Amino acid sequence: MDGVNVLTQDVVIPGDSYRYQFGVPDAGTYWYHSHYLSYDQVSRGLFGAFIVEEQNAPAVDHDIVVQFFDVLLDQSGQYDEGFNPAHFATEGRIGNTVTALVSNGTSKNVRQGDRLRLRLINPSIDRVYRVGLDGLAGKIVALDGMPLAQPQTLEPILLAPGQRCDVIGDATGPIRFDDSFGERTLSLGEIAVSGSREPAKAPITALPANRMPAPQDPGQTAELVLQGGAGSASHNGTGTWALNDVSGLPRTPFLSVAQGTTARISIRNETGFPHVMHLHGHHFWELDAAGEAGPYRDSTYLDTGETRDILVVLDNPGSWMLHCHMLSHQADGMATWIRVG
Repeated sequence: MDGVNVLTQDVVIPGDSYRYQFGVPDAGTYWYHSHYLSYDQVSRGLFGAFIVEEQNAPAVDHDIVVQFFDVLLDQSGQYDEGFNPAHFATEGRIGNTVTALVSNGTSKNVRQGDRLRLRLINPSIDRVYRVGLDGLAGKIVALDGMPLAQPQTLEPILLAPGQRCDVIGDATGPIRFDDSFGERTLSLGEIAVSGSREPAKAPITALPANRMPAPQDPGQTAELVLQGGAGSASHNGTGTWALNDVSGLPRTPFLSVAQGTTARISIRNETGFPHVMHLHGHHFWELDAAGEAGPYRDSTYLDTGETRDILVVLDNPGSWMLHCHMLSHQADGMATWIRVG
């Protein structure tokens, strides 16, 4: 039920339908989108939030989904149909209009002092945000849908394409979102506040834990080298971008392992641009320089020249795409897959 054209299913042709049916074992903030010509279809808005609620949800006054989205418009204010090859060889198709899409039903009648849960999602195809929050005193409680063992201090949050972040906090005034990732700070939008109340006295605690597999000593190690793009060294792939000298989904998987295998994958960005590597069907631990496990995520951001190791228990049988979630990069080569059998 993974939805990847060629790898796990055929496309759903115009006028046809396909029923997706699957279990949802892990509570958290997720999202869905087209995986066919995704750089085009997602940029036109074919995406949405997918929320799995906890059986024992935290006590909040408002549970609000906020999706940060950019779109490229032409001079008439319509979707820009133009094709610019540079988009596929550089930082991607970056929109000239940026906004915060706030779920209306849950964001009405917010008062100063109310406790909010904000589910922040980046469905933009290529834009990275560093989201600042003003008007909220709180904690970061989950990343990419998975609860943190200990809530983190609320500070500007880096959200690369596909990444999510849950924040719980008390409103101290109008809640304003801004983006400081680029050379200047951009206003993204706000949630209005009307009236006030005494803030909650209960501390902000960790969300209920999801099931997490127990990693073993790695039974498989591998290296994934990110290559290509404007100004970078040549590679042997057929596209602008490549992974280990291969562009696009190869006939044979990057890894083929028995179900339950723990794998350690070292990802090295040899390009001149950032990337965010996303693994379908699994979450993984980001490892620090000392090899200590950090957050449990499904997407990891790598700046130019950066290397990061991830540790993953490949316990979900199937064929799973591993790709850059900057969808212009995926479209022109930066994708591979893992077989878990």
